[in-house]
Amino acid sequence: MEKRTIIAVGLSIAVFLLFNFLFPTPKQKPAPVNPPAQTAQAVTTAQPTGAQSSQTAPPAAQDVTVETDLYTAVFTSQGGRLKKFVLKKYSETPSPNARPVTLFEGKTPDAYALGTQSRELALDPNALYNVSADKLLVKQGEKKELAFTLATPQGYQLRKVYTFDGSGYGVSLTHQLQGAAAAGKVSDLGLTLTFQPDPNVKVSQFDIYGPATFSEEKARFDTLKDLGKGPKAYDKGVLWTSFGDKYFLQAVIADNSSIASTRITQLPNSNVQTLIALPPLALNPGQAVSVNHRLYFGPKDLDILKAQGSRLESAIDFGWFSVIAKPLLYGMKFLYGYVQNYGVAVIIITVILKLIFFPLTHKSYKSMKQMQKLQPKMTAIREKYKSDRDAMNREIMKLYQEHKVNPLGGCLPMLVQIPVFFALYKALMFSIELRHAPFMLWITDLSAKDPYYITPIIMGVTMFVQQKMTPSNMDPMQQKIMLALPVVFTFMFLNFPSGLVLYWLVNNILTIGQQYYINKSLGT
Repeated sequence: MEKRTIIAVGLSIAVFLLFNFLFPTPKQKPAPVNPPAQTAQAVTTAQPTGAQSSQTAPPAAQDVTVETDLYTAVFTSQGGRLKKFVLKKYSETPSPNARPVTLFEGKTPDAYALGTQSRELALDPNALYNVSADKLLVKQGEKKELAFTLATPQGYQLRKVYTFDGSGYGVSLTHQLQGAAAAGKVSDLGLTLTFQPDPNVKVSQFDIYGPATFSEEKARFDTLKDLGKGPKAYDKGVLWTSFGDKYFLQAVIADNSSIASTRITQLPNSNVQTLIALPPLALNPGQAVSVNHRLYFGPKDLDILKAQGSRLESAIDFGWFSVIAKPLLYGMKFLYGYVQNYGVAVIIITVILKLIFFPLTHKSYKSMKQMQKLQPKMTAIREKYKSDRDAMNREIMKLYQEHKVNPLGGCLPMLVQIPVFFALYKALMFSIELRHAPFMLWITDLSAKDPYYITPIIMGVTMFVQQKMTPSNMDPMQQKIMLALPVVFTFMFLNFPSGLVLYWLVNNILTIGQQYYINKSLGT
């Protein structure tokens, strides 16, 4: 296969991938856990959840606000569920007065998150729990609990305890169930996680928007389109399950194998719900059994996710070349610590990569130049042996050997760089560090497109200049097709994040300088 064929294939793959991308009531005390001697009495006094007496149930649903330096969370006694979660350190837009990011908000009770379900316990999702506080302020370095308590019709006492750490985004959730007078087993206790897709969000096939589950040693991403065809279920080695978009994540993490299985379903109202099945719980009379989970509602920051454990950092999909993408991202963050500008960090990373690959690209361009010099002789051979293809190939190979030219010498060094390109593409595309990060002048958000399309147009011009300077042994028609690529890429890059455009632009400028140096050193 001739080198230009391989280049064309590589460019076709790149074009295909890039094209697809474009598209307050009084404070209530928690109900005490009944000791064994009182369990029988609990059985006789407990009534069905929907008709609990005024002595055991709050008169109305009560909201509880939890404040930390990082977030504001609103829970409700109606099911002990989460109604709203707001991230204080992240805003909707780069504007100084922009609203903080609302990571989750259930508009109606059926959309609340972290509900507890069980048919065996006859749990009503809207049951009113007693709650331990009407508000909670958790300062840096502190840990505080919020407990919701419910007496079930069978005489069990159910407690949901959320433990908040003022130093991070992680939250602990404990379900504690105390047995009734007789021994029993609860095998269908479940926890729900709810996701409300935004119909205004446009997602390409390479974006992450929807559920993800780590099962069988791998993060598995399901699209909304997949769920439209039917539920997805995972029951082997589940470490965590989540909903996420490009920059933020809401996840339930197993603690000591506390996730038996998950079932992800798209509901009739278009919401997506994951039912997380807990392991079966066996209880002796009066015994209290607990099962723990960890929650994460926060940014898709690689370091923060990794600190949560359970391989939660896998929720960031870096694709096939993650082993390259992660070091590049860490390198960019390291450089930012010195230059305090992610745009400058991207430029430095681009220069470093160019220097690393300089020997390969130098060899590639030199081989291409040699091939260009042999083009007249190759044309003559093709004309002479046009009716005998085998003879033509033998003569061309003989020509290569006489002049010590490798026909793949111009292709292989370029192919080696393809994994690095796609890894850097992923690192820049899904890096929350670039979100709302300014560069200079009119570029105030490296994760958004250039508002005036200046950098994509300049990038297209540099790509055209690069094509003109590159040695070629193509026929006139192939050359015209190659010269059309800068126009195609320019239109595709118009809506790309300016951080990616900046990388490609700087890379083109460096390639032009490199080509000028090579042409001059070869006397052309």
